[in-house]
Amino acid sequence: MPAIVLVGAQWGDEGKGKATDALGARVDYVVKFNGGNNAGHTVVVGDEKYALHLLPSGILTPGVTPVIGNGVVVDLSVLFEELEAMTARGVDCSKLLVSASAHVIAPYHRVLDQVTERFLGKRKIGTTGRGVGPSYADKINRVGIRVQDLFDESILRQKVEGALDQKNHLLVKHYNRRAVSVEETVGTLLSYADRLRPMVTDVSLELSRALNRDEIVLFEGGQATMLDIDHGTYPFVTSSSATAAGACTGAGIPPNRIDRIVAVVKAYTTRVGEGPFPTELLDADGEKLRQDGGEFGTTTGRPRRTGWYDAVISRYAARINGVTDFVLTKLDTLTGWERIPVCVAYDVDGVRHDEIPMSQTDFHHATPVYEFFDGWTEDISSARSMSDLPKNAQAYVEALEQISGARISAVGVGPDREQTVVRHDLLG
Repeated sequence: MPAIVLVGAQWGDEGKGKATDALGARVDYVVKFNGGNNAGHTVVVGDEKYALHLLPSGILTPGVTPVIGNGVVVDLSVLFEELEAMTARGVDCSKLLVSASAHVIAPYHRVLDQVTERFLGKRKIGTTGRGVGPSYADKINRVGIRVQDLFDESILRQKVEGALDQKNHLLVKHYNRRAVSVEETVGTLLSYADRLRPMVTDVSLELSRALNRDEIVLFEGGQATMLDIDHGTYPFVTSSSATAAGACTGAGIPPNRIDRIVAVVKAYTTRVGEGPFPTELLDADGEKLRQDGGEFGTTTGRPRRTGWYDAVISRYAARINGVTDFVLTKLDTLTGWERIPVCVAYDVDGVRHDEIPMSQTDFHHATPVYEFFDGWTEDISSARSMSDLPKNAQAYVEALEQISGARISAVGVGPDREQTVVRHDLLG
């Protein structure tokens, strides 16, 4: 049975949680393989709305085993807050598995994230201040704390002492902040050990055995392609591998186990934080998209920047990820527009670019080349097949498929898991 990777094709907030949840009843495992609680999914089930920040979306589907992979950085306070909130709402969280090799966000990571961002001033990246970047930095610098370290107090203390020996100098002498206590940090982390222990396992081995049993494993990416540390709009990116390849390193599976790569893309474009955004709308049209689409961050509540669909980015995502299928979301948000622009190329200093420019400078100066499509006014929220959609909506979807680099296999026409037009079986 297949291993499926699901990623975002734009700058995040594409509706990956809805796509994962829609597949959830047909899969056995849902694995979060990158990121931390710096991004979130909003999933609507009937009259209930769930905001997930660290837990995989599969937590909402009975029978599915949700997994946090080694590529995730885990804020344990957030993890247990989410688990308690889900349990209070009747969600069974007992099957959650956490990789022993996942790194932990310590209290000093949050402190450093926040003071560093303030210190950057106009050069700020636009982080959420959750400590995700500093935790990944410690991982690469080989001074990080892993989940398994919480079960050996001696090792944990050594690692915290080593990390704070350097970081306290930085906090006190450079940022004029109070030093972080080794004892308080160790005590805080150890307080989670007993609750965490039953969840911790060798995730790579567990998933390998599941695939050998012909079970279906869905790998759920956090953030999105254009925020990937290597392939995104650097330096305005996240600190992890948010593309399909990140599923291999972030969960410990080989590339030849992956059967299908699904990318979720909005019918328009949004991003949060700083960085270039060629189709951004800084006018009343942008505000209308924001309000109609409810474009406010799940994790931060920040208003998202909005713009028209960018086919150049979609083609890039298709190429970088090896996309087999797109899931197009929030088509219903475009209902009521008389004419809908779509970016098909960029103009950079008079030169047309059909692909993303090689340099950061050129991409920053790119202006969109638009084609225009007729809109529709009919309510599409009850559509379940392409023939249910108005002719102009059908034409819009078909045009996007032609210029985006892969087939569009499903179309979201509302927030609920059932409000989806299925064109091709994502598991077939």
